[in-house]
Amino acid sequence: MTDTRRLYQQIADQVRQLMQNGQYPPGARLPAERELAQQLGVSRPSLREALIALEIDGSIEIRMGSGIYATSPSRPLPANRSLGESPMELMQARAVIEGAVIVQAAAAVTPEALSGLTDILVAMRREIDEGRKPMEQDRQFHLAIADCAGNAVLGAVVAQLFDERHSPMSDRMRGRFETPETWRAALNEHEAILACLDARNPLGAQAAMHAHLTASGRRWLES
Repeated sequence: MTDTRRLYQQIADQVRQLMQNGQYPPGARLPAERELAQQLGVSRPSLREALIALEIDGSIEIRMGSGIYATSPSRPLPANRSLGESPMELMQARAVIEGAVIVQAAAAVTPEALSGLTDILVAMRREIDEGRKPMEQDRQFHLAIADCAGNAVLGAVVAQLFDERHSPMSDRMRGRFETPETWRAALNEHEAILACLDARNPLGAQAAMHAHLTASGRRWLES
């Protein structure tokens, strides 16, 4: 029977099995990410997602700068309990969808829309400078671009994918790896996107959006 669970859930169960078999009893330190990924035959980004899932359910403790420690015997996550989509797959999906949406947006964007996008980025910079996370401005920027495309269905898809960031998996990932520096990088990428829209350059805007979302995924999963 085919295992239909998300890949990170399958990998998390592999790690649990090692713990339950006594290889890593409570209190033991697990191998470093690179070594454990090689041992399991999986990619480091996929393993990182699995470790976040294990941290959420209390099976391990991730101590920044120290390592990963087994905490207590754990059971597989019930099939009907979802921690959210894979953050890696989510960012890949957003790159595909928003990369297509922005081509339409670049052809239809108005001076008023460009002014609104500029105002959003001004507010985003202010939030960062004042030590706050500009989540709302980030959302506004991506949804405003989708609105420019003039397709309500695509706009709803963009909003749904963006709001998946509030799932337990993505929320924990953001909490661990988002910093003022990563937000400044995102702001710079937004400004590059806006410059292409202002130039009415659909292919440039598409490339800038794809580069932004790919870089965002890397900042979460490869930092």
